[in-house]
This record gives sequence, C-alpha cells and structure tokens, in this order.
Amino acid sequence: MADNNDPMIPDGEVNPIDTDYQVGQDNIVVNVGPFGLDIHNRVFAISGLAVILFVAFTLAFHEQAGPFFGSIRNWITTNLDWFFLAAGNIFVIVCLVLIFTPLGKVRLGGTEATPDYTYTGWFAMLFAAGMGIGLMFYGVSEPLAHFGTSMGGISVGEDGVRTDWAPLGGAAGDADAAHALGMAATIYHWALHPWAIYAVLALGLALFSFNKGLPLTIRSVFYPLLGERVWGWTGHVIDILAVLATLFGLATSLGLGASQAASGLNYLFGIPMGETTQILLVIGISAIAMVSVVAGLDAGVKRLSEINMVLAGLLMLFVIVVGPTLAIFTGFFENLWTYMVNLPALANPVGREDANFASGWTAFYWAWWISWSPFVGMFIARVSRGRTVREFIVSVLLVPSAACVLWMTVFGGTAIDQYVQDGYKAAAEADLPLQLFAMLDALPMAQITSFIAIILVIVFFVTSSDSGSLVIDVISAGGKVDAPTPQRVFWCTFEGLVAIALILGGGLVALQAMAVSTGLPFTVVLLVAMFSMIKGLMSEPRKG
Repeated sequence: MADNNDPMIPDGEVNPIDTDYQVGQDNIVVNVGPFGLDIHNRVFAISGLAVILFVAFTLAFHEQAGPFFGSIRNWITTNLDWFFLAAGNIFVIVCLVLIFTPLGKVRLGGTEATPDYTYTGWFAMLFAAGMGIGLMFYGVSEPLAHFGTSMGGISVGEDGVRTDWAPLGGAAGDADAAHALGMAATIYHWALHPWAIYAVLALGLALFSFNKGLPLTIRSVFYPLLGERVWGWTGHVIDILAVLATLFGLATSLGLGASQAASGLNYLFGIPMGETTQILLVIGISAIAMVSVVAGLDAGVKRLSEINMVLAGLLMLFVIVVGPTLAIFTGFFENLWTYMVNLPALANPVGREDANFASGWTAFYWAWWISWSPFVGMFIARVSRGRTVREFIVSVLLVPSAACVLWMTVFGGTAIDQYVQDGYKAAAEADLPLQLFAMLDALPMAQITSFIAIILVIVFFVTSSDSGSLVIDVISAGGKVDAPTPQRVFWCTFEGLVAIALILGGGLVALQAMAVSTGLPFTVVLLVAMFSMIKGLMSEPRKG
C-alpha cells in the first residue's frame, strides 16, 4: 500500500493487523462482509449502532433531551472556550507557515501529478460543501446580532457578571464603530480560522492517500506516529470519532437549513413553520440527496454545487446592484481591514473581557467547524489531487475566506445599512431564520429573490447531505471510495433521522450541543493529526 520509495513507511504492503481485512482494488483496505458489502466491520458496526441508539433515545425522551443538550453545550463552551480558541489559532499559524516554507513545493499525488478538476469546478465543490447552509443562515443574522450588542456596549448584571454578548466590549452608541466591529467579529468566524481547520485535515488526507498510498480515511494520517497500530483499535477509535463528528456536524447544518427553509415557505406561502414542516423538509430533501448520492460525485455533487454557485452569485449580484452599492464596495475593504486589525484581540484565548462572546459564539463555531472537518476535509482531499501544498493552502485558506468576507459584507452589511440609514428594523427584529427574508423584503422583487433564497438553502442542504454521506461511507468502508450504494443510502437516511431527532429534542440548542460535544474530542484528534501530517510532508520529494 505504501510508496516503496517513501522513508516514512516501510517497504512492501502495509497490511492491517486484523485478519478479517484485506487489501482491495486501488490499495484500499476493506472488509468483504455479507451481502457483498465493503464495510470496515468495527467502525461501521459501532458508529452505526451508536447513531441508531442516539436517534431512538432522543425520540423516546425528547422532552427531557432539550434541557440535557442545553446543559452540555453551556458547560463545554463556558469551560473550554480557551481550548477551542487556542486550537484554532494553531491551525491558522501552521497553514501560513506551510505556504512560505519549502514544504509548499510538495505536490499531492507525486511530482508529476496533474489536477483532476479545473479551478472553477474545484472552488464550486469546495465552497458549496464547506459552508453553504451556514452562510445562508447567518449571513444576515450574525452581523445584525453583533451590531446590536456592540451598540449596547458592556452590560453588567447585579451580581457583577456580564450579561451581553458584545465582541470586545462593544461600541456603545456609536453606529459606525458598532457596524465595523460587528462585521469584523462575523468575518472572524467565517474566514481564516474555519478554513484552516478544513485545510489541515484535508492536506493530511490527500498526502497520505495520494502520495503514500494509504487508504483515504482519517486513521491513515496517523501512520507516522502509530505505525501498524493504525489498523487496530487505536485506528478504529479515530475513525469512529470521525464518523460521529461528521454525522452530528452535518445534522446541525441540516437542522439550520430546515428551519430557514420552513421560515421562507411560511413567509412566501403561509405554510406553517413548526416542527412538522421542518421534519417534512428534512425527509423530502434527504430523499433528493439520496438520488444525488446514487449518481455519484461527478454526476451528482459536482453538478449541484455548480448550480448553487451560479444561483448564489446571481442573488449576491442582485443585492449589490439594488442595495447600497457604494457602501458594499467600500465596506468590503473596510471590513477586511477592521477584521485584520481586531484579529489578535478576537483570537485571544485567555483573559477575555467579552467572555460571553468567546464562549457563546466563537467556541461553538470552532467546535462546529472541527466536527465538520472530517467531512469537508475528506471531500476537499478527494478533489485536490495534483495541487502543490502551497497552491492547495492558498486556494483553500485565502480564496474562500475572501468569498465569505464578500458574502457577509453584501448581506450583513446591507441589513445593517437598512437599519442605520433607512430606519428599517424588520430584519433586526425578526426571528433568526427569517432575517434573510426580512432583509430581502426591503429590496425590489422580494418575492422572487426570497424564492431563490429558499432554493439555495434547499440545494445547499442537498449538497451537504449527499457529499457528507459519501464521506462517512468512505470512512466506514476503510477508505474505499466506491463502496456499494446501499451503504451510502444508510448514512444519508440516518443523517436525516439524527436531524429530525435533534429538532424534536430541543431544536437549535440540541443541534449546537451535539456539534460541540463531538467537536471537543475531535479537536484533540485534529491537533495530533496536524503534527503527523507535517512529519509526512518532510519525507516527501519536492520539485522546482
């Protein structure tokens, strides 16, 4: 399985310790089980059983589940916020260092490898899978939230404890300063840090799969540290954690997407926006995702991703043209500058005066991104063969970050401008899932653009679900990228069931709690994987 010229891995095949495993086509480690299924027996069985039990428990005790999930989320984000913030900083620093060191010349797939996809197709798949639903859900609501709390300044209760969520203490009464600070805080959650999290794991997966000949699964990244033990229970635990983190991170996004789509349908057509509508949306969209999963990566995921990029671009262009055009163009550079100026303070993991902001917003985001990293990382790795490390990191880290800054500036900046310049407060006062539609309502052709926004949410929903199912299936099949279709359908089905269980068991709080809970242990996994990935890079030949 290994490259015989690689000093990092011994000559000859790296055979799994367990005798019930064998090396299949393309050097992929699989278990040939009953019914012709290629599953990694222990990983599939344990993670699948855990998910089934979770769904059954949550549905059976959904009234008690809500408070329970809420307490988990609050404890982790309040007590371990410093850990999440510090880990995020480490990932960014390592990525930036790799860009400027000779390790950046390493080519994924070997010195003669060429890219499998054009930049257009590559960026489209990366962007749609990486943050689609989140940008739709938080594109208006988060800038408005930070703007509002910043305008209020510091608020302290009778017990001396801060009660506000203002970033860096806010900017009481100063609308311009609150606007700038609110956008900087928003961009902090959507730019360098989350994409660095994705880039670290994606780079490790691509390196050990394409250059070292190991299976495309999380445990392979740990080969320089664990050796043959990656095929035993240590590797099993790593992959099980990856499956669970991915599943619950995806369920969070699917729940957000269902909530926003239901709100949009209620706004446009008067359809009730309760739990029943959200559950029906999850079922319907999961069914569509299954069709895409069966179609495969190129015919399904890639095509839907490109369609979504076109729709998202058209919607953003429309808001730029009919919205505060000049403010958007100038705001992009001003927001980017304000973000860079405030980045050290926003990223500071200790001694924060704005502890509520750091724990309530940033710690959740970092845990969410980390829980998504096996999914997005493996997805990016699969489509990044042929890129150099430098090209890979610049593209994965900087290009999507710039796109996120632009998106937040267009949608969030327009909503804030409506509030400050026009006195339009409907968006700020609307429920969180409705704020995008309330912002669009103040612009021309609101019915049409709101309908397009609903379509975008749904298609982002589908691309997240289908690509997530493909990735989970790869992990549970021991790295096999073309496992039988029934396995993909299984995971696609249970992604939807987990989302439904969490919607019934506490809604947004429950969704966030499970993303944080699975993100915590996987943060440790990702930090160790980063060190192992660097060791692997140092053993690679560099051309040019």
